Amino acid sequence: MKAVIQRVKSASVTVENECISQIENGLFILLGVGQDDCDEDAVILAKKTANLRIFEDGDGKMNKSVLDILGEVLVVSQFTLLADTKKGNRPSFIKAKEPIEADRLYNLFMQELLTNGVKTVKKGEFGADMLCNINNDGPVTIILDTEIWRK
Repeated sequence: MKAVIQRVKSASVTVENECISQIENGLFILLGVGQDDCDEDAVILAKKTANLRIFEDGDGKMNKSVLDILGEVLVVSQFTLLADTKKGNRPSFIKAKEPIEADRLYNLFMQELLTNGVKTVKKGEFGADMLCNINNDGPVTIILDTEIWRK
């Protein structure tokens, strides 16, 4: 699984001109599910994400997690994170997990965020064409990839 995690002041997702999810102060996450990903990847990535210390403490140091600040999380499924661009100019997405299983792992990841203590977890619409509005704070953007933890 690959996650692009952004510290945000606010974020929202719109589908067909209707806002379906929005958050304030927290994390906006693009999540890509790969062919080799399994339940364990979702569990590990959710725990790491919930505890990731990228929010500032009173001294301006990144020492607080989304749990510490009682922040919200908005997760959007993003199969294009699995793009293979080695050949030519058109990305290949054969490394992405098939949709039914990818959706299941996407939902498991969000459930695991709740299990790890995140109070509010919202989502985009799996497989939809979405407009994402992100007010990145910092900007702070972290990329996590469970593949490197398997090695």
